[in-house]
This record gives sequence, C-alpha cells and structure tokens, in this order.
Amino acid sequence: MDKLSDKKYPSVRDITDTERISMVKEMFATVTKKYDFLNHFLSLRRDVAWRRFTCKKMKFSGAGRLLDIACGTGDLSLEAAKKHSNVDITGIDFVYEMLEVGKKKIGHKGLGRRITLMQADAMELPFRDNSFDVAAVAFGVRNMPDREKALQEMLRVVVPGGSVMVLEMTFIRNRMFKIIYHIYLNYLLPRLAKYFSPNPAAYHYLADSIMNFPNPDAFAAMMEAAGMVDVRKYPLTFGVTYLHTGTKPR
Repeated sequence: MDKLSDKKYPSVRDITDTERISMVKEMFATVTKKYDFLNHFLSLRRDVAWRRFTCKKMKFSGAGRLLDIACGTGDLSLEAAKKHSNVDITGIDFVYEMLEVGKKKIGHKGLGRRITLMQADAMELPFRDNSFDVAAVAFGVRNMPDREKALQEMLRVVVPGGSVMVLEMTFIRNRMFKIIYHIYLNYLLPRLAKYFSPNPAAYHYLADSIMNFPNPDAFAAMMEAAGMVDVRKYPLTFGVTYLHTGTKPR
C-alpha cells in the first residue's frame, strides 16, 4: 500500500491556520481524477440539485458578472452559465490541479469565452471593489481558516445591492436523522471513498470539517457581522446543506 493511501490527517480542531491551508491544498491536489464522480456518488447526486437551486437564486443587474470562489473543477460556474446565458463568470481556486480539470470541462462545453478560471486566494481577492453582481462559494468556505476575512472579501467585490452566496454542508440537527448522518459521515463515507480515491483520508477530513462547521444560525450571524444585510438561509435535503445569502448595503 502506498504512502498516500495510508495518509491520516489531524482534526481541524488541532491544527493551525497555516497547517490547514497546506493540508487542504495537498488533499485537493490528490483527488482530482475522481473528485466529480465521488461528489455525485457520495451525495446521491444531491450536490447537482443544490448547485442548481443556488443558481436559480442568483440575480444579475449592472455588472452581469459572477465570481465563483473556491470553484474547484467548475461545476457551479458551469451550472450558472447554463442558467444565466448573458452572464460572464470568473472562477478562482488556490489548487492548480483542480483548475486544470475545470478548464478542460469548460473547453468541452465550448464556454471558454464566458468562464475564466484563475489561481487566487479567497482571503485576498485580486479584484477591484464593486466588480461583480454575485460572489458565490459552493462547498469551499469550511476549508477556509479565516471565514470572516473571506466573507468580507466577497462583500467588497460585489456591487451595492449585490449578493454573497454560500452553499455549504453542515452537521444535521434533526434528531431523526442525526445518528444516521453521523454514521454515514464517519464510517460509511470514508469506507466508500477508499475504493475510489487515491487519498481516502481526504474524506475523513470532509466528515470532520462538516461536523466542526458553525451551525446555520451562527454562520448567518457571521455574515451579518461581516456587513451583510437581508441575510437568509435555505435548508436543503433535511438540512444536510444550507444556502446562505446576504446583500451588500446600497
């Protein structure tokens, strides 16, 4: 058995921000080949429906531009391009290997003129103030050690009246499903991933990061503290995932 398949990662509770950034980069760089397949398989393709719901909630006016943060292989960008035919999209991620997969997918769809992917840091977005109608992140904010800074940056780059959207998984609070979800996250999911991923430990991290993510009310309060108004939260699939939205004051 090779070293990667034997890899183990510490809990997010026990590492520094710098260690977490390095760990996340390594994980996502090693799972690119099966990343999309496992996302769809392990969520029973609910991730597709969650992104579709997010794109339906997007509204564009002046700039006609979307920023997809932590875009990974570009699934949210592609869904947004499909839903909003007149919008230009920029996707950023700090993992080069994920971006390369995303660029190929975008090329195959013939959307290279509408979707641009680039390597950048969500904590220091390389864009001017008021550049986008919508800044969105799907399943990426829990990997960011300084979420407050990331939210502030998202708010900075959207136009007044523009939207910040965060689609993220959380640990379910429903008593009926809580035990089942705990078993799925901590036992079933990593064992399934072991058969498909060269780095199954990444899916132990996935479970750990979900269980340690703020609850929906706490995250909504974080968005308000960052300066957003009209903050809303939409539970999806029994609360397994939430779409959080906030508006930049006019």
